[in-house]
Amino acid sequence: MTDERNEVRKVRRIDWKRKLTSRKFWVALAEFTAMLVIALRGPEETASRVTALIMAGAAVIAFIVGEGLVDAAGAGTDGREEEKIPF
Repeated sequence: MTDERNEVRKVRRIDWKRKLTSRKFWVALAEFTAMLVIALRGPEETASRVTALIMAGAAVIAFIVGEGLVDAAGAGTDGREEEKIPF
């Protein structure tokens, strides 16, 4: 019985790192919000601004999560790597 519960928990677990860095997720969220504004009889200009704001926020969030993943991967090294300076 406990094995079945563990399997259900694994299925229900959401990979938030992957979701927050997904362009499809952010485009879907922005589109939903824009259509909601229009459906509630808001001006099209407001829908456009809200969409732009969501996409800008998505870019920032994706950058932060991505850099965090890179930093976490780099934390496993011993710090002896030489910094490569392109010329």
